[in-house]
Amino acid sequence: MAHRFQFFRTGGVDQVSLRDGDDMLALGELDKKLWVALAMPSVGVAIEPETLALLDADGDGRIRVHDILETIEWAKRTFKKPGELLESKSEIELAMIADPKIVVGAKRILADLGKHDATSISVDDAAASTKAFAETLLNGDGVVIPASAKDGEVRHAIEDAIACVGSVADRTGKPGIDQALANAFFAEVDMRWAWLSKAKDATALLGARSATATAAFVEVSPKIEDFFTRCKLAAFDSRGSTALAGQEATLVALGERTLSERDEALARLPLAKLDTKGRLPLNGTVNPAWASRIQTFVTNVVTPILGAREQLTLADYDAIVGKLTPYRAWLDAKPTTKVDALPEDWLAKLAGPEVRERLAKLIASDVALAGEYEQINAVTKAVRVRRDFGRILRNFVNFSDFYSRQDGIFQAGTLYLDARALHLCMVVTDPAKHGALAAASDSCLLYCDITRGSEKKQIVAALTNGDVDNVFVGRNGVFYDREGRDWDATVARIVNNPVSVRAAFWSPYKKVVRMIEMTVARRAQAAEDKSTAVMESVGTEVGTADKRLVAEAARPAPGTQATSRAGRIDLGTIAAIGVAIGGIGTLVAALLANLFGLGRWLPLGIIALMLMISGPSMLLAWLKLRRRNLGPILDASGWAINSRARINVAFGAVMTELAQLPPGAKRHLDDPFADKRTPWRRYVLLILVLGLFGLWYVGKLDRYLPDEVDSVNVLGDLAPKR
Repeated sequence: MAHRFQFFRTGGVDQVSLRDGDDMLALGELDKKLWVALAMPSVGVAIEPETLALLDADGDGRIRVHDILETIEWAKRTFKKPGELLESKSEIELAMIADPKIVVGAKRILADLGKHDATSISVDDAAASTKAFAETLLNGDGVVIPASAKDGEVRHAIEDAIACVGSVADRTGKPGIDQALANAFFAEVDMRWAWLSKAKDATALLGARSATATAAFVEVSPKIEDFFTRCKLAAFDSRGSTALAGQEATLVALGERTLSERDEALARLPLAKLDTKGRLPLNGTVNPAWASRIQTFVTNVVTPILGAREQLTLADYDAIVGKLTPYRAWLDAKPTTKVDALPEDWLAKLAGPEVRERLAKLIASDVALAGEYEQINAVTKAVRVRRDFGRILRNFVNFSDFYSRQDGIFQAGTLYLDARALHLCMVVTDPAKHGALAAASDSCLLYCDITRGSEKKQIVAALTNGDVDNVFVGRNGVFYDREGRDWDATVARIVNNPVSVRAAFWSPYKKVVRMIEMTVARRAQAAEDKSTAVMESVGTEVGTADKRLVAEAARPAPGTQATSRAGRIDLGTIAAIGVAIGGIGTLVAALLANLFGLGRWLPLGIIALMLMISGPSMLLAWLKLRRRNLGPILDASGWAINSRARINVAFGAVMTELAQLPPGAKRHLDDPFADKRTPWRRYVLLILVLGLFGLWYVGKLDRYLPDEVDSVNVLGDLAPKR
């Protein structure tokens, strides 16, 4: 490599230093295995999404190594001294810009804002210009909205196109159409108009009455064809006149019912009395269920086409079919388009060239401004890169911001809970996936639901200092995001891992205390239940004492005296209790004897005993704390972390701050509601006396005492065997 990088070690990882512009410009030569991150999401981090969108060249919602390197190459062409990007500033001097087009664009923006003499441009200036340009009627995005058109017909066409074929949003988010949607709209118009233009030939016979006549014909044509077919069969075979005219049983069944013209069974009978010559009467002597429809057919079809008729023959019917065929064929060819609801006269206007040419010209005028927008966009990118790119590098190439306590861009805010401030908090989008992956960090994680008004989110906070004794699901706290807004926070889930070796030391003793408390509580509850049962039994006996006394008086004396089991003393239980107390006493005495038998090594013995109890949990905590790693938490949030990022005990104390009184604060210890002091000195003295007595009893102190008071001379035969 031509460039010599320098590295610093933090978080258990060698990280590249970005000392100056030369280091930044040479990042393309740095092995990707030495980058702390390989990818990060373009949302959910403390960099404005607008900046990250400018860096995300392929628009996939992620910033990768190639996006960083392409931005560096762009910076080489844009700035005279690209290394100055490492120092974040919200404005940029025009003299720093090497690209003359961007300089011209910046000056134009400043002039539009009334800052003709300004020598620098800020992020706010560029944002104001972008907003103002985007809100103009034509803003270079190739999308025209109804308000873009001063021509009423063009505006109407845009509105109809949006309603019929859909819309796309312009830069302001308003619905409009581009040339592709305009083409799709006019294609629908052409299809509809091509069909409508054939209506004149199709309706030449009946004109405006064609639709009514065709509808009346379609209504009765199946029944008329059925009638003529039955007539042909009757002419073919004389028996058909009776068999096809309706069975007698059917007529009898109809006679037993209350009939109406809408009766379905009646409608299934032949249209009229069968005529072997094939003549359908049109004067009303037809099936009552079809009478009104036949009359409509006569009025709208027969009379206009054939003239007045008393009856209809098959030849007449075929003539009618022939006359109506062009219109029916045209009707059957009707296309289904997205512009069917538009009026015919407006469709005729849209089908012509004038409106579509004016609309195409309007869209082209908007597209012509794309270069102007790109110029504004280039200025916006320059000022945003000036402000944010250095910080992105310090949270992507290395994690120097995070380890120097300047807040990583992945940190969402601070959670205040249980007299602690948890600074390592991140937004969670997929809780199930996040919890499964983040657990590999060996960190104690608190998943919290946060709410602010109607807005709801979930965060995860790493608890890296203190203990978890008073942290439980349902515990409430307050979360402050980067903007300083406060959110109500409730612990929803805890991924329990060691927080410190100190907490692990006391963990076995706390477990014993909790076990004793639970055991005592269970036994107290059992005793209370038993006492309640006894009291209920006594109450029952008192309430029924009169009946019981009468029954006993009536019972003859057996001559023997019964003994109540309730008054008996269970000697076996007493013996068992005595053995248990003796065993405990012997255990305590043996323990004290061994400890005091160490002589001057007694302190080491006590330490060894405590290590035997606390050692395993301390060792486990030490191993996990050595592995405590930020990487899996970030991976669960959509990052691609390339190396370990340890959170050791010292750094964990910074990420989770415990409550401390401010310097110089005074404390008044007179608490009027303080608990009464326990006479612990008395208890300690009692334990020492009992311990010394136990040592004297087993003879461990005989060599230090005069013969007159040693255990053998005092206890005699009662002394334990040596």
